[in-house]
Amino acid sequence: MLKEIERVGLPIVHICTVVPISLTVGANRIVPAIAIPHPLGDPSLNAEEEKGLRRKLVEKALNALTVEVDEQTVFED
Repeated sequence: MLKEIERVGLPIVHICTVVPISLTVGANRIVPAIAIPHPLGDPSLNAEEEKGLRRKLVEKALNALTVEVDEQTVFED
Protein backbone atom coordinates (compact mmCIF):
# COMPACT_ATOMS: atom_id res chain seq x y z
CA MET A 1 0.00 0.00 0.00
CA LEU A 2 2.81 2.41 0.88
CA LYS A 3 4.48 1.99 -2.49
CA GLU A 4 1.21 2.53 -4.37
CA ILE A 5 0.45 5.78 -2.54
CA GLU A 6 3.96 7.08 -3.23
CA ARG A 7 3.66 6.01 -6.87
CA VAL A 8 0.88 8.56 -7.37
CA GLY A 9 3.07 11.30 -5.88
CA LEU A 10 2.12 11.43 -2.21
CA PRO A 11 5.08 10.95 0.15
CA ILE A 12 4.46 8.51 3.01
CA VAL A 13 6.18 8.07 6.37
CA HIS A 14 5.87 4.67 7.99
CA ILE A 15 6.03 4.97 11.79
CA CYS A 16 6.77 1.46 12.95
CA THR A 17 7.99 -0.57 15.88
CA VAL A 18 9.78 -3.24 13.84
CA VAL A 19 12.02 -1.54 11.27
CA PRO A 20 13.04 -4.75 9.44
CA ILE A 21 9.38 -5.36 8.53
CA SER A 22 9.08 -1.85 7.10
CA LEU A 23 12.23 -2.43 5.09
CA THR A 24 10.81 -5.71 3.80
CA VAL A 25 7.53 -4.15 2.67
CA GLY A 26 9.44 -1.40 0.87
CA ALA A 27 8.67 1.72 2.89
CA ASN A 28 10.88 4.60 1.76
CA ARG A 29 10.69 6.83 4.85
CA ILE A 30 10.74 4.95 8.15
CA VAL A 31 10.48 6.45 11.63
CA PRO A 32 11.04 3.98 14.48
CA ALA A 33 8.29 4.04 17.12
CA ILE A 34 8.46 3.30 20.85
CA ALA A 35 7.20 -0.24 21.46
CA ILE A 36 4.79 -2.74 19.92
CA PRO A 37 1.96 -2.30 22.45
CA HIS A 38 2.37 1.51 22.49
CA PRO A 39 3.95 2.69 19.21
CA LEU A 40 3.31 6.39 19.78
CA GLY A 41 3.48 6.64 23.53
CA ASP A 42 4.77 5.35 26.82
CA PRO A 43 2.16 4.82 29.54
CA SER A 44 4.87 4.81 32.22
CA LEU A 45 5.43 8.54 31.62
CA ASN A 46 3.33 11.30 33.11
CA ALA A 47 0.95 13.11 30.74
CA GLU A 48 3.31 16.02 30.01
CA GLU A 49 6.30 13.76 29.27
CA GLU A 50 4.22 11.50 27.04
CA LYS A 51 2.87 14.48 25.13
CA GLY A 52 6.46 15.61 24.53
CA LEU A 53 7.43 12.14 23.34
CA ARG A 54 4.50 12.00 20.93
CA ARG A 55 5.27 15.48 19.64
CA LYS A 56 8.88 14.49 18.97
CA LEU A 57 7.78 11.45 16.93
CA VAL A 58 5.24 13.42 14.91
CA GLU A 59 7.76 16.20 14.23
CA LYS A 60 10.30 13.60 13.11
CA ALA A 61 7.72 12.10 10.74
CA LEU A 62 6.77 15.52 9.36
CA ASN A 63 10.44 16.32 8.81
CA ALA A 64 10.86 13.01 6.98
CA LEU A 65 8.14 14.10 4.55
CA THR A 66 10.26 17.08 3.53
CA VAL A 67 13.33 14.98 2.69
CA GLU A 68 13.77 13.71 -0.86
CA VAL A 69 14.82 10.05 -0.71
CA ASP A 70 16.11 7.77 -3.45
CA GLU A 71 16.31 4.65 -1.31
CA GLN A 72 14.83 3.37 1.92
CA THR A 73 15.77 5.71 4.76
CA VAL A 74 15.37 5.19 8.49
CA PHE A 75 15.03 8.49 10.35
CA GLU A 76 16.68 7.82 13.71
CA ASP A 77 17.47 10.46 16.33
